[in-house]
Amino acid sequence: MKFSINHKSPIPLHLQAEELLRTIIKDPQYADGKFLPNEVDLAKQLAISRTTLRQALNKLVYEGLLTRKKGVGTKVANASVSSKSNNWLSFSQEMQARGIPVRNFELHISWVNPDQQIANFFEISTDKKILKLERLRGRNEGPFVYFISYFHPRVGLTGDEDFKRPLYEILETDHSVVANLSKEEISARPADKILAAKLEVESGSPILFRKRFVYDQGDRPIEFNLGYYRADSFIYTTESRREQ
Repeated sequence: MKFSINHKSPIPLHLQAEELLRTIIKDPQYADGKFLPNEVDLAKQLAISRTTLRQALNKLVYEGLLTRKKGVGTKVANASVSSKSNNWLSFSQEMQARGIPVRNFELHISWVNPDQQIANFFEISTDKKILKLERLRGRNEGPFVYFISYFHPRVGLTGDEDFKRPLYEILETDHSVVANLSKEEISARPADKILAAKLEVESGSPILFRKRFVYDQGDRPIEFNLGYYRADSFIYTTESRREQ
């Protein structure tokens, strides 16, 4: 495919390049996941500098329309996964409800001593071993969320459960523990080297951080969950209604 822009136009080159990119990503071959032409080739074809082209690319990356991986290339971003704060479900149940197949890229189980924050939440001592579950999850194309969950010993998890099943289904069906209340904190932070490697983003890239505190029907704490999401692949929505 031949691309070009009008160098005689009064419209700045970076804006023309941006508009061209918006047209390119609508092409079926790129929408289906084909990588865009590399920066060097495309800049030469358009007769503009790489800096000008990168300015246009950065705009679309910022808007979540493109994803860029160092040493690999740039392609159209997958549609973002969204999650609502009301009527919450386990991650597997959320994705199943949206028809999105989930893949586990990593799954680790260990018994650890909780730090003071987790111990305070569970109202136990720091020398009491608790189950820690780590899961790197996403679509077939790649991971977009890394979960770390800690569970109160009262729940009865042994570590031998099939954690490919929905988590809250395991708790309810296998251990008669019903997750009834979730309190959450949402923030943004830069990805450190470990998170960047797991989520396949550049170190320092923005990620969505969700801290979840889960309680049973008696308002007793059962799970302390940390979730790290790729910012270009996940949208968290809230809904509120004014009381009459």
